Amino acid sequence: MATTERQLPSYDELPAFKDFSGCAWEVWGKDDQLGTINLLTDEVVKEAAKEIRLGKAVCLNWPVQFPDKPAFGRIPPQHEVIFKAGRGAVHDDVLHINTQSGSQWDGLKHFGLLKHGLFYQGTPASFFQSGNIRIPDPTDIDPELIKFGIHNWAQHGICGRGVLLDMVQFYTEGNGGRLPYDPMTTHAIPVTDIVACAQKQGITFRRGDILLLRVGFIQRFYGGTQEERQALSERKENFAGIEQSDDMKRFLWNNHFAAVASDQPALERWPPPEGVPHLHETLLGLWGMPIGEFFDLEALSKQCAETGRYTFFFSSWPLNVLGGVASPPNAAAYF
Repeated sequence: MATTERQLPSYDELPAFKDFSGCAWEVWGKDDQLGTINLLTDEVVKEAAKEIRLGKAVCLNWPVQFPDKPAFGRIPPQHEVIFKAGRGAVHDDVLHINTQSGSQWDGLKHFGLLKHGLFYQGTPASFFQSGNIRIPDPTDIDPELIKFGIHNWAQHGICGRGVLLDMVQFYTEGNGGRLPYDPMTTHAIPVTDIVACAQKQGITFRRGDILLLRVGFIQRFYGGTQEERQALSERKENFAGIEQSDDMKRFLWNNHFAAVASDQPALERWPPPEGVPHLHETLLGLWGMPIGEFFDLEALSKQCAETGRYTFFFSSWPLNVLGGVASPPNAAAYF
């Protein structure tokens, strides 16, 4: 690893913005559009590549068709297969999805500081164009139109050392094989348990790690009834997730993770406690940290348990959509 890494401020050294602590808008410069992906330097990726020892790859993407009835009012995924009649043996297909209905990265345009109406770098919500965005001329692209788009991460890549913290395994091993919470109900995962899980797995975090948290939603989804699965779009959104505390923010910032993802529909406890801001506001709005949700970590959990290794090379290439809000992750772990 390079020994001349830039010194970064701790969480408590970051300035406040109005009623929010920990504002990182000045860390990467006022024109930055990568956020914490800046941590994935050539040296960090090169070191992470040493995790590939077996040549084993594990898919981390839930099939695009799931969930069939998405939460948060999002449209169901639609997949149309088109037979090209008269051409013998030719098909096309068409996908129509909300980029956040299933496995996803939340991008910098997804969530900002709600009561202030501001996104990353203090950008007013009114700055962004909504509606049908067409860019017909690849030689004449307005940089203001696509500002903070998911294409920035797509063109950089989200690649580095991945770390799985298997909270399901952590909780069930000491509880007769049962989770002490239902992933489909509001429940906060405290930072103390996350740290304890990391210690139990023998993890020492490194700058630029991509943190994956298995909290249990995908397992619960498959283990439930079809009625429960179909009701996801109709019920009030209540999900387990990480707590919104300052200690959680310190943990995430001071370890300098490049990104954080889980298998839950919302990374954080949903909804937050009354009067407590969403963690999305800090991670996306103040830090520019990618939030991954609905990652399928079931096969990864098995691979980690079998090998006793909870670190691996992580690769993710979001869709290269100019000005896009979010994207399926196209993610994999390599051992």
